[in-house]
Amino acid sequence: MSTTGATFIRFGFGIPFALMYFVVFLKWTGGEVPSVKNGFWIWAAIAGMAQILATFLLLQTFSYRNFTVGTAYSRTEPAQTAVFALVLIGEKISAGGIIAIAVSIVGVMLISVARTEITLKTLVKSLASPPALLGLGSGTLFGLAAVGYREAALSVEHDLSFMRGAMTLSYAIILQTLVMLFWIIVKEREQLKRILDAWRPALLVGFFGATASFGWFTAFTLQHAALVKVVAQVEMLFTFASSVFFFKEKINVPEVIGCMLITAGICLLFVVG
Repeated sequence: MSTTGATFIRFGFGIPFALMYFVVFLKWTGGEVPSVKNGFWIWAAIAGMAQILATFLLLQTFSYRNFTVGTAYSRTEPAQTAVFALVLIGEKISAGGIIAIAVSIVGVMLISVARTEITLKTLVKSLASPPALLGLGSGTLFGLAAVGYREAALSVEHDLSFMRGAMTLSYAIILQTLVMLFWIIVKEREQLKRILDAWRPALLVGFFGATASFGWFTAFTLQHAALVKVVAQVEMLFTFASSVFFFKEKINVPEVIGCMLITAGICLLFVVG
């Protein structure tokens, strides 16, 4: 399957689950579809397209042998989200929040390269390499998407954060699927059969992707997008724990330090928040 086909699965197979969340909360809140401000459509569309491109670039890094470099640089996403929020909507973050972002990013990048021969020195030197540029580009677009989704979700006129998140998710994922489906039909029609043949694992991808996005969008209505991204770095701790407890992999020092830094960054947010 091509990178485009794999990217499509992330969105196309998530539609049933996104709509399910929307219908559940719609019924729970009385069955009336919330109204939205004009900015909703624009911000959700910008965020949706940015997320497609970000996912595409991230998957593209896996075609390189040293894809770890790209993965590490993609983890600068919280910092880039903070920059976009400041430039586009004037959203400022406290000094403590900036420190928390920096600490957690160092921790995540450290874990990303902990099981390779890549050091922090070579990581810096590789900044101009294709995987690094793809990773940075992915992080940039994910940051733009986060800010866009926060603005879109806040444009939904409803008191319940879950409803705001579900409505934003439903619109965005349908738009993303239609855009990608059009592209595949025009440019990569042979991918359609491969996508259909992979429907079983694709449904799992769709479920977890849609559920994760629902969590993201709901959280964006409650806090700055960059700070939400910092807390979400806890995903690396779960990934790390899985490798240790399920796959019995040994822990090395950089991984331990990385986990401690991520935890410290998250704890710092609670202190300064």
